[in-house]
Amino acid sequence: SLLLLWLAIAKKFEPLLLLPIGFGGLLSNIPEAGLALTALESLLAHHDAGQLAVIAAKLHCAPDVHAIKEALALALPSVQSQMENLAVDMGYTPGVLALFYKVAIGSGVAPLVIFMGVGAMTDFGPLLANPRTLLLGAAAQFGIFATVLGALTLNYFGLISFTLPQAAAIGIIGGADGPTAIYLSGKLAPELLGAIAVAAYSYMALVPLIQPPIMRALTSEKERKIRMVQLRTVSKREKILFPVVLLLLVALLLPDAAPLLGMFCFGNLMRESGVVERLSDTVQNGLINIVTISLGLSVGAKLVADKFLQPQTLGILLLGVIAFGIGTAAGVLMAKLLNLCSKNKINPLIGSAGVSAVPMAARVSNKVGLESDAQNFLLMHAMGPNVAGVIGSAIAAGVMLKYVLAM
Repeated sequence: SLLLLWLAIAKKFEPLLLLPIGFGGLLSNIPEAGLALTALESLLAHHDAGQLAVIAAKLHCAPDVHAIKEALALALPSVQSQMENLAVDMGYTPGVLALFYKVAIGSGVAPLVIFMGVGAMTDFGPLLANPRTLLLGAAAQFGIFATVLGALTLNYFGLISFTLPQAAAIGIIGGADGPTAIYLSGKLAPELLGAIAVAAYSYMALVPLIQPPIMRALTSEKERKIRMVQLRTVSKREKILFPVVLLLLVALLLPDAAPLLGMFCFGNLMRESGVVERLSDTVQNGLINIVTISLGLSVGAKLVADKFLQPQTLGILLLGVIAFGIGTAAGVLMAKLLNLCSKNKINPLIGSAGVSAVPMAARVSNKVGLESDAQNFLLMHAMGPNVAGVIGSAIAAGVMLKYVLAM
């Protein structure tokens, strides 16, 4: 927790999230306070033999804490909820951070509201002006699925144990999209949420360090100097229609992606319609700031030492950086592939912006491009794949939810 606070304050690494996450972690680890414990966890920590016997009888297991925890891990959500209510009836109350978690992440509301705010701050203009960049954003999502395979490989060789839902939740780190990572891990692997959120936001902050070496290794000096044609002007009608058409197409084909993409498109429609300036301004500023605080403290509730300091956390951090690297490389290589069959060349550097760290990845593409040609400004071109990456990560999360939960 102190390390996260130091990174946020001294190094300015994603301070808007890492500072509340770090402080939430600090609160959750105060001895005896139980701020991050649910009512049931407080009951188990109290070690009252009579109360443990009542819970054990309901779960049909031995009346000791370890056996009860194992039974709860295998129990259906409805049974877990019954045990929580039983603990409340016995006089136990959830800690304040546990309440934050239940409202913000347990319900799934906070990541969705943040996605709405991101949509309200997003300009689809560069993507609409050069639709080919959608393919770059799609290619960068390869890091997500490659990381799922990587997590399952670690499990196969007996190095670190991950279930398929846990592997899917870890894989989404490769999308470089914090709210999506939190939303998906809250659904598939809440026990890993703290480590996944910390990894996602830490690596988003480290994009300027992770991406440039990969970009330089995969491109020649000549490719880095490619100057792209000026983007056309996108009409207001196109900008208004795009979020509506996008949502309808994706929601019909993949309903599980509708919550994330729906909030994103709704936020963007508020921005582009021009008729609800007050709502758009609130979503972009006040609302997203309030929810960010709640989300950070909620994630901090999952940083309790005995749960966070596990071998799995190290595996998540390792897989996260590999996911970023694969996503960056896939975007660059897709741009080079498109250049083989196109007259209007794409500077491969903008392919790295396909990871959805907005706008950091686009700025990195621009910076590396300026190193080779001081007059080659790629920022607006890179915003196309950057925005496409946000859409891609939401769709990838929908795919994970649809197929992993069905197994």
